[in-house]
Amino acid sequence: MRKISAIVLHCSATPEGREISASDIDQMHRTRGFDRIGYHYFIRLDGKIEKGRPDGVPGAHVQGHNLDTIGICYAGGVDVAMRPKDTRTQAQKMAMKALIGTMLEAYPEARVCGHRDFPGVNKACPSFDVAAWMAETDLGKTAAGA
Repeated sequence: MRKISAIVLHCSATPEGREISASDIDQMHRTRGFDRIGYHYFIRLDGKIEKGRPDGVPGAHVQGHNLDTIGICYAGGVDVAMRPKDTRTQAQKMAMKALIGTMLEAYPEARVCGHRDFPGVNKACPSFDVAAWMAETDLGKTAAGA
């Protein structure tokens, strides 16, 4: 089993309300040259959690930090003009909280953070402040800097 140091949250950077699936992300990533979807989990607008890569396989979601991380992506993250926006539905927030809780049980030493929290990352992903949201959810972990 891989030692996991971080659970990294991402957004798909698709406009608010646009339905997208793990299969769609898989196709996009294959088009970019990946061998499969880069994330381990994907959360649809209705809160349905779809499996991406197996947890035991390194992801392809944070350059230079894939060997010891789990990647979780949700549908959305931008408004219709493609500006960063927290577009998570209530169902996505509930599913994200439950999934992170499960991940923290499996990987209790892992920190939870956003893609944007890694040094050198110049993007808004996941379009919300993970540390602030984690504090609101009372999951017992903070999104310490990466």
